[in-house]
Amino acid sequence: MATTALGPDPAQTSGDLPAPGSKAPDFTLVDTDLAEFSLSDLPGRTVISIFPSIGTGVCQASVRKFNELASGLEDTTVLNVSVDLPFALTGFCAAEGLEDVKVASAFRSGFGDDYGVRLLDTKFEGLLARAVVVVDTDGTVLHSELVPQIGQEPDYDAAVAALG
Repeated sequence: MATTALGPDPAQTSGDLPAPGSKAPDFTLVDTDLAEFSLSDLPGRTVISIFPSIGTGVCQASVRKFNELASGLEDTTVLNVSVDLPFALTGFCAAEGLEDVKVASAFRSGFGDDYGVRLLDTKFEGLLARAVVVVDTDGTVLHSELVPQIGQEPDYDAAVAALG
């Protein structure tokens, strides 16, 4: 288990993020059209931005920022993952005009446990902690960050720098 924080309170996760140099766990997520897809279905490198819910301001800000960054990244998919229903993720991106990122839901998969980010003992229990995992084309993890405070945005510069 790893620890992040929700406000002043510690928040345990279901495991640990995959470490740089390790193989990224494959996953099954639900796309905006309710079709399932996996990591191996994504072309190029992948930046996986994981967050609790698109209904919060910090989560919205991170999706916007990753959309901005994605427009300048070659051969890279920026994937935003939460347990929100695909309809909520699609509605947010459509309302904001975000077209450079992919959004997906982990609502019917073991993604949270596979990546060690399912929150266990907070009022957000069952949601995902805020984290970023950068994966190379061969499935090797280049960077991982469990954000120390759920209400804090991730280190965007470190994620992009990991791409080289």
